[in-house]
Amino acid sequence: MTERATAATFEYLDTVPAVEQLTTEIANVSELALDTEGASFHRFVDRVYLLQLSTRTRHAVIDPLPIGKPAGLGALLESPDVEVVFHDADYDVRLLQQDYGWQIRNIFDTRIAAQLLGYTAFGLAALLERFFDVKLDKKHQRADWSMRPLTRDMLDYAAQDTRFLLQLKDHMSAELEAKGRMGWAREEFALLEGTRWADETPGTAFLKLKGARDLTRRELAVLRELVPWRDAVAGTLDRATFRVLGNEQLLDIARTQPASKDALGKIKGMPRGLLEQKHGELLDAIRRGLAVTDSDLPRFPRAARWDRDPDFDARVNALKTARDEAARRLALDPGVLCSRDRMEAVARCNPLSLEELADVTELRKWQASELGSAFVAALAPHRKAAGPQASPYK
Repeated sequence: MTERATAATFEYLDTVPAVEQLTTEIANVSELALDTEGASFHRFVDRVYLLQLSTRTRHAVIDPLPIGKPAGLGALLESPDVEVVFHDADYDVRLLQQDYGWQIRNIFDTRIAAQLLGYTAFGLAALLERFFDVKLDKKHQRADWSMRPLTRDMLDYAAQDTRFLLQLKDHMSAELEAKGRMGWAREEFALLEGTRWADETPGTAFLKLKGARDLTRRELAVLRELVPWRDAVAGTLDRATFRVLGNEQLLDIARTQPASKDALGKIKGMPRGLLEQKHGELLDAIRRGLAVTDSDLPRFPRAARWDRDPDFDARVNALKTARDEAARRLALDPGVLCSRDRMEAVARCNPLSLEELADVTELRKWQASELGSAFVAALAPHRKAAGPQASPYK
């Protein structure tokens, strides 16, 4: 009989003494499950708005807003003696590092484990239904976790994210060991340590908008004015940027360069409130972009390229054939076994031996072990001297 997940008994903690008591009482655990709730769908800058934690015997939902950084919990999570179990750890680890400076060093990620086991459905809901016959209610997937007070229904929903994670880890660990893939998983988990958001070069955010490469340099100049203006408004309102003005509207404005409020109003999807209150600022941003001299128009930076190599594509295709054959044998998604960018790195190196293949730093050790002989053999018909080196455009 399928169970609709209802919250197990959990503690809601929103005071410093309560969180300190919990961390003291669980200080000797060797494993715990963790999840965070952010609000990137609603807020300009995301942060940790909720922490969910489970041990084998206890479940807690911690509200960090009234208590600040829970230092005792951080010491527990950073301990190399405590295995911290996540599902899809990447974003959680980045958020915890950003807000609290925590570097979690002993991670088990059930999502990565499921992928390495060849599961085609590896979302948390799919895994819980598969192993525990539990159906998660998805109605709060895009909830605004920054709102207070949180409803009991929202807290019940949040508590489910860690309730079964340790049991799920047990299943994943047993399967990984049985298939001889625990080493693969441990290597992937270790790479999550220290994950953080990279610093962005000031003034370059506009180049990252999907569709920006299709603009002329003049249109890019307008976009360069529009993006920081939109982001500044979003920051002042503490609202997600797309809730202020979407990227599609920014690109449309950059292309059409409206010169009046009425013309702005014809942009599809232009928010009425923003048009009424900010049309003057928008028009000023457009005029600034149009006033940029030709010599100062922005352009995309020229990426490094590889010297012309007529056999490169043939080598990549040979590697892909070898990869796909191994993926069928291992019952793995080919992209999980080895992504195209890593195969391209191997093709550029064009290794003559397993020893040379080990120099391809983009390739995981477990991938080199599993695919190395097949890769070297696949490249044999295309054997040449060492592959070409990267060089910038002149």
